[in-house]
Formats: sequence, C-alpha cells, structure tokens
Amino acid sequence: MPRRLPDYAYGQTGAAVRYDRAGARPASRRKPRDEWLVLRPGAHEGYVEWERAEAIRSMVSDNTPASRHHGAPKHGDALLAGLLRCRRCGRKLTLRYTGAGHDIPRYSCSRGWLDNGEPRCIAFGGLRVDDAMAAEVLKVLEPAAVAAAVAAETQIAQHRDQVREALLRDLQAARYAAERAFQQYDAIDPANRLVAAELEARWNKALAQVAEVEARIAAHDGTTPAREMVTQASLTDLADDLQSVWQAPATDARLRKRIVRTVVQEVIADLDEAAGEIVLLIHWVGGVHTELRLPRRRRGQRNSTSPDIIAAVRQLVLIASDDVIAGVLNRNGLRTGHGNRWTRERVTTLRSHHDIPVHQRRLEDEAPWLNLNKAAAFLQISPKTLRLAVAAGQIEAAHPLPDGPWIFSRAALNGPAALDLVNQARRNPNHPAGSPSGQEALPFSTT
Repeated sequence: MPRRLPDYAYGQTGAAVRYDRAGARPASRRKPRDEWLVLRPGAHEGYVEWERAEAIRSMVSDNTPASRHHGAPKHGDALLAGLLRCRRCGRKLTLRYTGAGHDIPRYSCSRGWLDNGEPRCIAFGGLRVDDAMAAEVLKVLEPAAVAAAVAAETQIAQHRDQVREALLRDLQAARYAAERAFQQYDAIDPANRLVAAELEARWNKALAQVAEVEARIAAHDGTTPAREMVTQASLTDLADDLQSVWQAPATDARLRKRIVRTVVQEVIADLDEAAGEIVLLIHWVGGVHTELRLPRRRRGQRNSTSPDIIAAVRQLVLIASDDVIAGVLNRNGLRTGHGNRWTRERVTTLRSHHDIPVHQRRLEDEAPWLNLNKAAAFLQISPKTLRLAVAAGQIEAAHPLPDGPWIFSRAALNGPAALDLVNQARRNPNHPAGSPSGQEALPFSTT
C-alpha cells in the first residue's frame, strides 16, 4: 500500500489545549506542512516515488468532503453537490432531494442553522441551476470533445473487469486446491481405505468448488453486455452532438459529476431578491470566472406547459371544444409539461389555470370565428381557393399549429378583401365558386 507520509519528516505535530466538561487538558494537533521542522523527500527508499505519493495524497485530499474541497462525486443526480458555496457566509451549500420520488434536488445554506442555530442564508431549486451549469460545461468541452472521447475510450479499453478478475483468481485457487487434493489422494496407499476415503471426499469437494466458480464466471459473462468497438469516426460523430450524449439516459450521473469537477473549481451562489434571480459565479480550473444569472423558479414551473402550447390553445378555443383541442395537440406531437398525452381533462385544467374561456357553441350564422370549410361555405367558394388566398396574403387567418385548423374571423370575411376574392373566383370559369347544393358535409371539421 503506498505511503502517504514523506520519506523523512519531523515536527508534524504540536502541543495544543482541548476543552471539555472536565476543563482544559493538553492535547496535540497536526500542523500544516509549511510549519513542519524538517521535510526531506527521498531520504529513504519508499514504495512509490515522491511525485507519485504526492499525487495520491492530493487525490485523497480532494476526495475528502471537507470545507476546502468539493469531494468525490457521490450517488444522486444533483450535478453541483459539493461545488456550491454561499456568497453571504462562505459555507458550503447542503443538498437534499424532494418531490414524490425524492429526485428533485434543492440546494440550501443550512450549515449555520445545523451547527449553531443561525438563520438560513439562501435556498433554491437545483433543476434549473444544474441545467444551466451543464450548458456552460458543454460549451467548454465541445472544442476538445474528440480528444476527450478518445482518451475515455482508451481508458475503458485498458480497464479490466474487476469482478471477472476476482472470479478468475478464485478459479485459480480452486483449481490449485483440487490439484493438491488429487496429488494427496493419488499418493495414498489404496490399502489404507479410511484415509483414501477421506482424501477422495476432499478431492470431490475441491472439484465441486471449481465447478461452482466456473458457473459464476459463466453467469457473469452472460449478464455483462459486450462493448462495441468505437472508432475515430464514430467519436467524431458523438462530439458533434455532445449534448445528446450528455443527456442520454445511459450516461452515468457520477460520470457527469467527474467531468464537471475536472473543469470547475467552485461555484459561488447568491440570490438577487430585487431582480428575482439566482446569481452564480463559476470559478473554472484555469482561473477564468463566469457569472450566470438565472430567474428563480416558482413551484412547479419546470414542468409547466410550453408557452407556445398555451398560445395555441387560446386560439383553438375560438372554434373547437376541449376534446378537439386535445386531438389536435396530440396529432402535432405535443405533450404536457410532465410528458403526457393530452386529454379533455388536461386541456380543461390548462384553460382553468391560465384563465382561458371555454369554447362557446353557437349557431353557424352567429359564430364569430369559423374554420376553413365553414369560412369557404360562408363565402360560397372552394376551400382550396380560400387557402390559396390566405397563402397569398389576401385574407387574414390564424393557423396556430402546423397540423391543425385554420381560424377565420367572420368580420374579416365580411370585409372588402373577401368580397374581391369572391368576385374574382366567380369570374374564373375553371374554378367553381362552391360545392354543389345537394352535397352533404360533416357537422364539424378541423382541416
């Protein structure tokens, strides 16, 4: 095991005074390295070189979650655990997970409250902060994405399966024990039946142990997926879409944290109460500093519906009910803030939350808003003619979604532009003005 101490050192500890219930009593304290009396690297032969020992000591020190280090990456999806520091008091921010599935990170400066009963300084949700930090890290990593991917692939190729190596060592030991048992059994005099029976039982037990280890190795190989060979071209393609690789479900959260800790030294956090923003000062490893200002998230805002969908629903309620709106949204591949398909109940909830009035069913002669077919029937022209007029800018119409209905105002259809269009269509003998009088039509259409 490598030694963490130098080859020769003197004066590493000093006298101190410790206070407890019994009063003051003498104790010792460990001095910083710059206060040691003697430090002579290389004075004696060590297990590893001095440079290697220093690298190990630095790595162990960085992995310790002390106040001056960010610590090693741990379990959980929070990206900045151990990296955030409060700008107001200088303490590290603590992390806790909330939500129904305990998967929503929240950062708070609670160290003073936990230790001394002081009031908490700042607290904010971690989802938006982690997303913004990931975007900044990806900007830094994109220029060297190919080199980093090649280095990672080389490291993975050189890294052996530790579980399989341990099983192979167990198999080697079991085979050695079986061979030794066989030699003992083979060397015994057959006339000594009691000893021969005992040695034969030991040999059979050793063979059973070998078979058990071999079965464990086979089971391990069967459950371990084969790793595909990655070429330079494929790594280049991955670097072109690094954000997709970062957000892939198969990407380990601890790998993301190690990447962040490679380029980020520390992040100073504060809240701007007047502006309602989260202020982050990123200290990069190279000495560059970047300030980020993020709007504070209200409860449930991350999973809120897109503003474009809300605007589309505001227009669709002019001509369609909640059932029809849900179908139009699903046909366009749109989802709720939680990623669910739209239903009538969800559209109703969305309208109620954003104060959108419900669709009012009226007679066709009184409806202030019409779809394409009804507007064409009102003007007594074909829907295609009206559609071409809208594309040419002669008639105003709203089209909230690509695969959805057109919305026409009855007031606009009574205007001079619509009258000119009707006269033009009637003067053209190649384009009928409207549908035959006896043709039946569906009661409602969203095309």
